[in-house]
Amino acid sequence: MLPNLISILRLFLVPLVVALILDGDWTLAFFGFLLAGISDAVDGFIARQFEMRTELGAYLDPLADKALLVSIFVTLALVGQIPGWLTIIVVTRDLMIVGGIILAWLLGTPIAMRPALLSKLNTVVQIGFGGMVLAVKAFDFDHPALVHYGGYLVAALTGASMLVYVVQWLNHFSDPS
Repeated sequence: MLPNLISILRLFLVPLVVALILDGDWTLAFFGFLLAGISDAVDGFIARQFEMRTELGAYLDPLADKALLVSIFVTLALVGQIPGWLTIIVVTRDLMIVGGIILAWLLGTPIAMRPALLSKLNTVVQIGFGGMVLAVKAFDFDHPALVHYGGYLVAALTGASMLVYVVQWLNHFSDPS
């Protein structure tokens, strides 16, 4: 119950952080995003440590992650803080994941919600990158190389994660059983 509530609260933080970015309130946007990122780790920890895993949580947690990350990446691109191509890669991966899950369900061969280790690493790096971009603006750091090379790291991990899902799905849909 508690981990699901934390995921729901993270969903409520998304429009707030987006509005703060659009208003140029970088400091509050950073701390709101930081709270959302920490909540992602906390809900998972609580669910595992106290055996509070639920089927709802298996869907709610990644949904909250995707809502947060897609919204932040799109908003940061719209206000010119990250390149559009990077946002397209991040959004494409998440649309592909959601589309694959829906397709499998429609075909009557649901896919179990078990993210790969690379996918988890990708989420952590995307959250770290989003937080770093917000911190650069909030605290007036002048480190364009961090954003530049961090963007390439996010792109590489996102692309690799996308490839892992494609391979998993090809195997899943090719399985005759």
